[in-house]
Parts: sequence; structure tokens; C-alpha cells
Amino acid sequence: MNEFSQNAGAAIEPEQEQTGYDERHLIANDELLVLRDVQRSYVQADNELPVLVGANLTVKAGEMVALVAPSGAGKSTLLHIAGLLERPNGGEVYIAGQPQSSAADRARTITRRDEIGFVYQFHHLLPEFSAVENIVLPQLIRGENKAEAHERSMELLKYMRVDHRATHRPAELSGGEQQRVAIARAMANGPRVLLADEPTGNLDPTTSDYVFKALNSLVKQSGIAALVATHNLFLAERMDRQITLVDGKVVEL
Repeated sequence: MNEFSQNAGAAIEPEQEQTGYDERHLIANDELLVLRDVQRSYVQADNELPVLVGANLTVKAGEMVALVAPSGAGKSTLLHIAGLLERPNGGEVYIAGQPQSSAADRARTITRRDEIGFVYQFHHLLPEFSAVENIVLPQLIRGENKAEAHERSMELLKYMRVDHRATHRPAELSGGEQQRVAIARAMANGPRVLLADEPTGNLDPTTSDYVFKALNSLVKQSGIAALVATHNLFLAERMDRQITLVDGKVVEL
């Protein structure tokens, strides 16, 4: 375990024979994000629109999985359910071995705060705060000591190679710097799962490559499980696995 992910979990164990998704085995197998038979549909004009139909997915510690699918296939729904922003109509979501679908709202909020990091296409940094303050804030909300939160924030900025911009506000940063700060913020509370939605979508190819390398290195060194939705096939091919959505099911590419 290193300073970048306080709760990232142990190093990846050799792959073991799967015996089902019994929650007692999830942590031992480093299966930090598991979706089992997830169902999600919406009602539009009295018609039921199925989006996820028995979706199954496992992302292990230190693994970066690319989610590549056309618009309307259900990528956002899958990410929202994995991030505990929506509840599935059926099936189960496990975060670090703990079932979440039937958990109380307060418990899901705490899990989302402590165990899941989010990175979006747009950085969503708070404009009135500096780079380091944007990373400190989630830790203060969690109840961390201000001095310790600041020290950890500077470590993350240094790791992402933007510590020299710590006191600058988002508007004073380049696009690549903004996104690296956003990644550092996602790691502020030491999550075990990282969900990224087009994290390089607004960047030029050179900056996109730099940000991807930083993100990939962070995943490998911290041992978190990362699910990354992207339209960038070049970057997707550089991840550990590639998946897509076909008729509401997760399919390996």
C-alpha cells in the first residue's frame, strides 16, 4: 500500500478459479468492483426501455478496463450504477466485497465518498478554490485533519506533476493540468474504485497521452480498480481489457 491510496487494498494475487460471486471471496480475489446480473430499465411514455439486461462485470485491483460503446448503448447508466449514483432494478453491485444495491442511502453515500473516485470529461474543479484546495475539500468533508489533508493533497499533486501549480485556480491552469488536478482530487480519499467518463475527451492528442500515462501509472501503483469509458480506441487498446455493451449485456472485445 502506498501514500496515493490509503485504502487501495493489497497487491494483486495470482488469478484463482472463480467460484461465483460469493461476497466472502471478493476481497481475497481482489475483485474491487463487481456487477452481477444487473438490470436497469426506464419508463418513457408508458413504455419500458431496457438499458442493462443481465450485465456482469468484474474489475480487479490494479486493473484498468476500457468501456467502449456507441452513444445510447448504456455507458452512462453502467457508470452511474457502478458509482452508486443509481440503483439497478435488479442484480447486485459489490464495492470492495460489500453489496450495495439494497444498502440504505446513507450507507451508499459513505461508500461513494470513501471508496469511489470519479473523473469526468470536464474537470468540474471549483473555480474559486486553488488546485490544492480542491483536493483538500473532499478530505475535510470526510473529517480529516486539515494539515494532514493538505500534506496528502500536495503528495498527489506532486505525483501528477502539477505541484508547482498548487496555489493556482482552475482558470489559470491548462486543460491537461486541470484534468491532472481532477484525477488527484478523485484519489483524495484513497478510493478502491475509480470511474472515469471520457477523461481525455477535451484534450489534444499529446496532452491526452500524457494524462493517460499519469492515470495508468496511478492505477498500477495504488492498486485500485479503474473503469474508463472512452471513445479513444488508441487509448482503449493500451488498457488491460476492453469491453462494450451489446443488447444490454457487457461483452469483452
